[in-house]
Amino acid sequence: MTPRLVLISASSVEEARSIADALLQARLAACVNMVPGIESHYWWQGKLEQGSEVLLLVKTSAEQFEAVSAAVRANHSYACPEIVALDPREIAPAYRAWWEKESGVPGPES
Repeated sequence: MTPRLVLISASSVEEARSIADALLQARLAACVNMVPGIESHYWWQGKLEQGSEVLLLVKTSAEQFEAVSAAVRANHSYACPEIVALDPREIAPAYRAWWEKESGVPGPES
């Protein structure tokens, strides 16, 4: 398994919970953290916009990124949702073992 941390912004706590639940129920993530109260400033369709959002930090794998992306798009209100995967350089060994076990990707012992 190749760990990935995926950043997703949602329009509300309710939408963030819906996305988190969909990812966890499908075993596409080991954990989803929700960080409410994010103030976003961004360009959209040629105009400078701003708004409140909730940031999701999704612990998943590179192998499941496409499935995560599809699940996010199916449960998201944005036409172009943020779905950005980061490659963690360092993970504590015990936490990595838990992450791999709970991410739904079969390991070598499966």
